[in-house]
Amino acid sequence: MTRRTTFKLITSMVLVMLLIVLTACGNSGTNANPKQTTLDFLWFSDGKEGEVIKEIIKEYEQTNTKVKINLIEVGFKDIQTKLKTMLSGGKPPALSRVTDTGSFANQAVDLTPYVDNADQFEDQFIDSLKPYYVINDKLVAAPMDVTANGLIYNKTLFDKAGVKVPTSPDQVWTWDEYTAALKEVMDKGGARYGMVWDVTPHRWSTLLYQNGGSILTEDGTAAAINSEAGIRSMEQFKQLHQEGIMPESVWLGGENPNNLFRSGTVATHWAGNWMISNYKDITDFEWGVTYMPKGTQRSSVPGGKFLMAFKGSGYEQEAAEFIEYLTSKEVNSKYNQESLFMSPRKDSSVLNYEFGKEMFEIFADELKNSSPLAANDWSRQTIISKISTDLKNNIVEVLSDKATPQEALDRTAKLINEAIGSQ
Repeated sequence: MTRRTTFKLITSMVLVMLLIVLTACGNSGTNANPKQTTLDFLWFSDGKEGEVIKEIIKEYEQTNTKVKINLIEVGFKDIQTKLKTMLSGGKPPALSRVTDTGSFANQAVDLTPYVDNADQFEDQFIDSLKPYYVINDKLVAAPMDVTANGLIYNKTLFDKAGVKVPTSPDQVWTWDEYTAALKEVMDKGGARYGMVWDVTPHRWSTLLYQNGGSILTEDGTAAAINSEAGIRSMEQFKQLHQEGIMPESVWLGGENPNNLFRSGTVATHWAGNWMISNYKDITDFEWGVTYMPKGTQRSSVPGGKFLMAFKGSGYEQEAAEFIEYLTSKEVNSKYNQESLFMSPRKDSSVLNYEFGKEMFEIFADELKNSSPLAANDWSRQTIISKISTDLKNNIVEVLSDKATPQEALDRTAKLINEAIGSQ
């Protein structure tokens, strides 16, 4: 073999090897799974929504093959701690389901540049929720579902007493008419109590807003709870106990109001819309949802769960796209309908629930007629979370004659102002 022939042979071998390498490289880009982005999604469930979200995630991944959602499930009581740990450790999740938007607003991605039009995006959702997710003019989260306080009643007891409940918004009771109706159900229907009321300041504050009051001033710079409306609300709440319409065993004794209502001896339960799902297994008596009474105005108290993306995850764009997907009309309606939740979207207020459709419509109407100050107060979670337990304790002090309404609310106002000052 000549030197020239040897050179040609070596050159050919090199070209063949190079072709093999290039072909191999080409094949890896075509057949192998392209680079996939994994989004950690911190999640809690307090019903069947965990199963629903898994199905939705599966559908999303099928059409977005470059994105994988890693659902990290923790208990509701643990999610705040888990999220704070991840954030302080420098490893934020891409996404989280949250109730307390205020505490995490500074770590949240401002979604404004990621959506086509921020005003149109916000306009999709009921107005009273806006203070929860638009903070300091930034779109720090998006609503996933909405909750409302409302009035569940024992239809069997009301029928026995011959007392009709309001069936439309124009029949809403005044508070005097409502308490008169309860006394009649107790007298003629055999109800042991007229009502039970969840032991939370959130639920108690429904009465405050119906009387035209609020916890904070509209701009959030000072306490407003010790106003005339606040005093009247506290006096009214105490009177309900003194007249035996409400049992002392709930607020003063820790008895579970759900169990009392389930016993069939209580005319009404002031609770949230999630109790529709909880009570659906009651067969001993008929029950339903009616409209809450009004004071100087009608009002419920909105709440809800939100989706938040976090700065520093490295996947802000992908997280924002997933949030838009989850809050779209089709997906959000599916999520809330199958979870027996209420949609925060204006165009999904009426869903085809498998149970309690007419009851959800009443809760939705309560939300539409709520004081904007209710959302304004409860969306300021960095303040509310610091005084919520004290407010509950001060209500108990009034019920147990250890403080007057004025004294209790002045103490609460002082704590609120201290919390504001520490921001």
